[in-house]
Amino acid sequence: MKNDHATRLGRAISPATSEHPGLSGIHPLADSLDAFTARYLLCGMAEKTLDVQYYIWQDDMSGRLMFSALLAAADRGVKVRLLLDDNNTNGLDDTLALLNAHPQIEIRLFNPFSFRLFRAIGYLTDFARLNRRMHNKSFTVDGETTIIGGRNVGDAYFGVGKQPLFSDLDVLAIGPVVEDVSQDFERYWNSQCVSTLEKVLDVDTDALQQRVQLPDNWRDDPTARRYLDRLTTSQFATDLVARTLEMYWAKTRLLSDDPRKGQGKARNHTLLPQRLMNVIGMPEREIDIISAYFVPTRAGIAQILGLVRKGVKIAILTNSLAANDVAVVHAGYARWRKKLMRHGVELYELKPEQDGQRRPHDRGLTGNSGSSLHAKTFSVDKQKVFIGSFNFDPRSAMLNTEMGFVIESEALAQDIHQRFTQSQKENAWALRLDKWGRVNWVEHSEGKEIVWKKEPHTRFWQRVLVRLVYRLPIEWLL
Repeated sequence: MKNDHATRLGRAISPATSEHPGLSGIHPLADSLDAFTARYLLCGMAEKTLDVQYYIWQDDMSGRLMFSALLAAADRGVKVRLLLDDNNTNGLDDTLALLNAHPQIEIRLFNPFSFRLFRAIGYLTDFARLNRRMHNKSFTVDGETTIIGGRNVGDAYFGVGKQPLFSDLDVLAIGPVVEDVSQDFERYWNSQCVSTLEKVLDVDTDALQQRVQLPDNWRDDPTARRYLDRLTTSQFATDLVARTLEMYWAKTRLLSDDPRKGQGKARNHTLLPQRLMNVIGMPEREIDIISAYFVPTRAGIAQILGLVRKGVKIAILTNSLAANDVAVVHAGYARWRKKLMRHGVELYELKPEQDGQRRPHDRGLTGNSGSSLHAKTFSVDKQKVFIGSFNFDPRSAMLNTEMGFVIESEALAQDIHQRFTQSQKENAWALRLDKWGRVNWVEHSEGKEIVWKKEPHTRFWQRVLVRLVYRLPIEWLL
């Protein structure tokens, strides 16, 4: 159905989109607090619909604030649809049941667990299905604007509180690509992998009226204050309505996995990696890759080295072992480092928060929210950019569903490249091989070069674990 733009957002946005026919407006949300502010304020501006899809929604300050914003929108008559992957809803059943009881809110779960309390039992009895997760992230308001990218909902993703701050990236989009995201949401919402909440939960909502509310002392909480201060000082809503929000106008294409991938039924040619290659084409000069988890596999290494032989400069930024929340995934990357560097690929590993003073909690194979780097983006020949949920690992390629935008904007690609270069210099170790062929980690501080001979800020047992794991035949799981 064609959007009639009969909302406040529609009236604000349609003149700008009319001036750029066929193009979408892209506004990067690199700042974590701005990323929260955009979502929260857009909830307040919604008049008709909110279609929200996430892999993780934390029960913390930002998560509760966002739940409250959805509830307030529903109270105004906005139709709210919330689609969550069930892998990370542990402890939220009561809250979800309460929200779902609202006549204007409907919640559905992707690949839900049958055992709600002891979920590990589900993995033992239904591993093939539960190992496949919905990693997509989108936030669409009135069919007029959408936010997609790497961030889930939680304090760690929005840069406040005690959780480590992610280096992350979302984009807000207006224009024709928003309709594509809306149609994709419908496809997931009605897929066989998704269950209504009523089929999964049986909860008495009468006793749950306080569950979504914030603690009594929330106004004195420093985390809440940072959110609320940004909400009151942000120019985002004013700039959006006044059409002064800076936009990159570009041909933008949504790529999204077939939701049947959650059942293992998607055809190979529909999977995101193949479609990315078809849309972006073969790099001719350079490619910058930023990926929280980078597990290239033997096939990926062959493709990368094939590009290098054609003269393509390749640089990769990923998490160091000290910054990674999934040690076994790091092993899937570490086994290929020397080969990549011997062929001229530049590798950079992001340092942990506070220079190693606080290590992320290892979260098994799913990798929820502990890494310093969480962005998933790459730029090709400083002409095209991909921003979305896709990591360069087998899990994203073959198991989890993923989505993202391919944006044909030289200006945005240049900005991504500058962001990449800045991260290299300020926040990452540059890797190089010494004369004996051993990996060194190099940083510069106060004009001096510091060289680490072993993985910086790690313990002996962690390095041994990585060496053991990358000899195991489990790369397809990572």
